[in-house]
Amino acid sequence: MSPATIQSPRPIRWGIVATGGIARAFATDLRLVPDAVLGAVGSRSLSSARAFAAQYGVERAHGSYEALVADPEIDVVYVASPHSHHREHGLLALAAGKPVLVEKPFAMTAAEGEELATAARAAGLFCMEAMWMACHPVIRAVRDGLAAGRFGEPRQVTASLGFRVAGDPSRRMVDLALGAGSLLDMGVYPLTFANLMLGPPSDLEALATLSPAGYDEDIAIIGRHRPSALSLSSASMTSQVPRTAAIATTEGRIDLPLPFHHAPYATWTPLVDGRESEAPERIDGLGPLIGTGLGNEAAEVMRCLRAGETESPLVPLDRTLAIMRQMDQIRAQVGLRYAADG
Repeated sequence: MSPATIQSPRPIRWGIVATGGIARAFATDLRLVPDAVLGAVGSRSLSSARAFAAQYGVERAHGSYEALVADPEIDVVYVASPHSHHREHGLLALAAGKPVLVEKPFAMTAAEGEELATAARAAGLFCMEAMWMACHPVIRAVRDGLAAGRFGEPRQVTASLGFRVAGDPSRRMVDLALGAGSLLDMGVYPLTFANLMLGPPSDLEALATLSPAGYDEDIAIIGRHRPSALSLSSASMTSQVPRTAAIATTEGRIDLPLPFHHAPYATWTPLVDGRESEAPERIDGLGPLIGTGLGNEAAEVMRCLRAGETESPLVPLDRTLAIMRQMDQIRAQVGLRYAADG
């Protein structure tokens, strides 16, 4: 049994590192997850932690991340800090003996991701990237249907995500030191979607438009997947892209409406006598949607902790690390570098 196994029926107590927008979204959904308790929040500023705690009903507020991960009343830590700090804060939690959910992207580089995974595996502690899309009921239903051969052989996948970052964008989105750019923030979703539906690519080719500061404002990635499929993944910080996804198969087409990474349903349009059916079939999710979908991610972490599993089959570390390596390759092709690259 894993040292982090949590026996029922005791609630699982969460601690959150940082108090930004994604931390707030996670805290909102966590309220809807059965047997989940938001026990503590940590920030570099005690006043920020206290304000967050007051707003979301958190039991304790800590004025440092070290105090948060050392809190003996916390069972699992959610790292919600900027990309550039995921490695540091993930390792901090693991060193304190805490299972950890690390916000996507898992780290800035594949090497940083490998360091996190190695530390978790050596300690026998649960570790997962917060790729909540892979836990979403609709995404799971589509993937499982493809794997079972229900929709024919997939040949092309297209997915886009992005929006115009206008006015006074958050510093995280435009600061290279914090992992600025469309790939790490948005492109990781369509890239992961292609991996989920087609498996890992054997080849990747990317083009990007870089800002004067050097981060990618727009990016498009073509992947070749075995045995004979292609993917097109794109992300943008300059335009309102469709934010939809489609899977073309030998027997029809699956469409996911916007926002595809947490679509409320998907649609299967089969071919009938060589023509598209006039009666598309709605694909609903495998199980209920919890909040916006972040709740499903939290529920999967809790299921794993109760079962003594150190990795989730929905978001395995090996796939996370493979996608980190893909993003390293993409960044090398388009000339996007961070300080973490050395």
